[in-house]
Amino acid sequence: MIIVLKQGTPQQEIDKLTNIITGKGINVNPMFGSDLTILGLIGDTSQVDPAQIESFRCVERIMKVAEPFKKANRMFHPGESIIKVGNTEVGGKKLAIMAGPCSVESKEQITYVAQEVKKAGATILRGGAFKPRTSPYAFQGLKYDGLALLEEARAATGLPIVTEIMSPYDIEIFDEKVDCIQVGARNMQNFDLLRLLGQTRKPILLKRGLSSTIEEWLMSAEYIMAGGNPNVILCERGIRTYETYTRNTLDLSAVLAVKRLSHLPVIVDPSHATGKFWMVEPLARAAIAVGADGVMIEVHNDPANALCDGAQSIKPDLFAEVMKDIRTIAACVGREA
Repeated sequence: MIIVLKQGTPQQEIDKLTNIITGKGINVNPMFGSDLTILGLIGDTSQVDPAQIESFRCVERIMKVAEPFKKANRMFHPGESIIKVGNTEVGGKKLAIMAGPCSVESKEQITYVAQEVKKAGATILRGGAFKPRTSPYAFQGLKYDGLALLEEARAATGLPIVTEIMSPYDIEIFDEKVDCIQVGARNMQNFDLLRLLGQTRKPILLKRGLSSTIEEWLMSAEYIMAGGNPNVILCERGIRTYETYTRNTLDLSAVLAVKRLSHLPVIVDPSHATGKFWMVEPLARAAIAVGADGVMIEVHNDPANALCDGAQSIKPDLFAEVMKDIRTIAACVGREA
């Protein structure tokens, strides 16, 4: 349930109404905008008598929220959320460009790639320290040594870092060392992990699950936000369909749907979506054109010999060309890159 208050409602009236509602065991989530104030009610709102609420002169109208996600719902937060990641932002006019290798392999590799992607215009460095792989025999990442190398690359370039967490036991070290914690597709519905991440204030990059619906994706975001952490960034990375030509099927319509349903920023990962390096450039352009708040692109200095996902990685020189295209399209849709 949402209560829309009249413009200019004094804080004293807001507090009085809030106290009545919280007295019924319902949480009140206030949102103060330039034009109106909204009180988002979370809990068993059957205890609320609309007639009693409407008796307050400051109440403009009462609205029911049909979707099961509340805090992630645009009705609760009509404006766009802007999430601060290190020294940059995700969700504002300027696009977020996350780039780097699938996995951290050495100090030389991650530092070189970080320098190259920053030179081309990247705003956030991505790199996998812990790698969830389908095969237990595949390269699993450098783990804590990889985190240390990401820190060194950040120190060398100034780029904030985003990397994937695998275990709830690592939340403390990620909270300390990482600028943005990525929850991968396989962990999108690891609800124990999501609840614990809700207790941090660290930005969370939440990737869409392998075959998850948009509502399931937003409900996973709700787990984090319900725990008290509003700093969630959504990432569309393709879903599993009947098609086998590409690694996954990139659902660009999800960007439009999420933007309609939620205030959270959403970026697109064309690398994991397709598994083919030559598709990355045109789909990155398409993502910006449909309104994504940024892209996540895998960049490797030597894709042919990469320890992980070389087939979908592009070289730094091609990434620089992609950035030129992104800047052109960004200007056409009122964004900057």
